[in-house]
Amino acid sequence: MASDGSQAALLLAKQLRDLNKNPVEGFSAGLVDDSNIFEWEIMIIGPTDTPYEGGFFKARMTFPKEYPNLPPKLTFTSKFYHPNVYEDGRVCISILHSPGEDQMSGESSGERWLPIHTVESILISVISMISSPNPDSPANVDAAKIFREDPATFRKEVARCVRRSQEE
Repeated sequence: MASDGSQAALLLAKQLRDLNKNPVEGFSAGLVDDSNIFEWEIMIIGPTDTPYEGGFFKARMTFPKEYPNLPPKLTFTSKFYHPNVYEDGRVCISILHSPGEDQMSGESSGERWLPIHTVESILISVISMISSPNPDSPANVDAAKIFREDPATFRKEVARCVRRSQEE
């Protein structure tokens, strides 16, 4: 495989075309800049029947030249309060972790990045994460604690993010 990223660029161009031809409910994707296939702007719509419903959250997906052998990074650029999202917006889900075993995380290699993942499968996983937070493996410890111990305060904090996202 070419190391200059040309294979990755072709694959990403195809995935973007496929997403635009057959949109998936819950998100949309486009390039930040038409001259750079490795930097995508994502709009994630807050899933129905969750505290995030009604929100329009912007995120950035940055792909390495080694894609699909290595995972992209996904970072919310909108303020996003969630147990599995770091305060700086980075999304923490298993499929975005580099391939292989990691004894510290407790994840099996099958839960981590595999080259068969596509932008679509990543974003469907993110929507699932938004809908079902995992407070046992938090990126935002405070959000996880409040999610578990004070659901009303958690919903209030999320509602603030939803309102802010509608004004962006």
